[in-house]
Amino acid sequence: MTGLILREAILPRMDGIRRNVGKLRRLAQLSEETFLEEDNLALVQHYLRLSLEGVFHIGQHILARLPGARATEYRGIAQKLGEFKVVPLEFANRHLVPMAGMRNILVHQYADIDVDRLRQILDAHLDEFEQFLSFVADLMKNPGRLGLETN
Repeated sequence: MTGLILREAILPRMDGIRRNVGKLRRLAQLSEETFLEEDNLALVQHYLRLSLEGVFHIGQHILARLPGARATEYRGIAQKLGEFKVVPLEFANRHLVPMAGMRNILVHQYADIDVDRLRQILDAHLDEFEQFLSFVADLMKNPGRLGLETN
C-alpha cells in the first residue's frame, strides 16, 4: 500500500459539500427577481466557492497519497484525478477542469461573476458535485483498487 486516506480529512468535507449543494439547490428555486438580489448572489457565490474548495481539498488529499500524482494548481488536481483513475478521465476533463476555473474566478475575482453563468451552474451542474462524491465514496469503500488504504 502506498498511502492512507484519512477519513477525518475526507468525510467532513463530503458532508460540507452536501450541505452547501443543498443550500445552492434552495437558492436555485428562487424567483428571478429574488435571485438577483445582492445578498442572494453573494450567498450563491459563497456556497459555490465552499463546495468547490471541498472538491479540490478532497482531491488533493487523495492525490498526495498516490506516487507521482501531486498537483500544485486546481486545474492540475482536476486532471490528475482523472489520470490516476480516482474519477473517470472524461468526468475530470468535462466537469472538474471547468470547476477549477470557476473556483479561481470566485476566489480571485479575475472577472465579474456573470449572473447568467451562476444561474446555469445552479440549474444544470449541481449534480456534478454529487457524482464526484459518489466516486470518492466508492474509493473509500475500495481504496485497494488504487493501492491505498483508509483508516
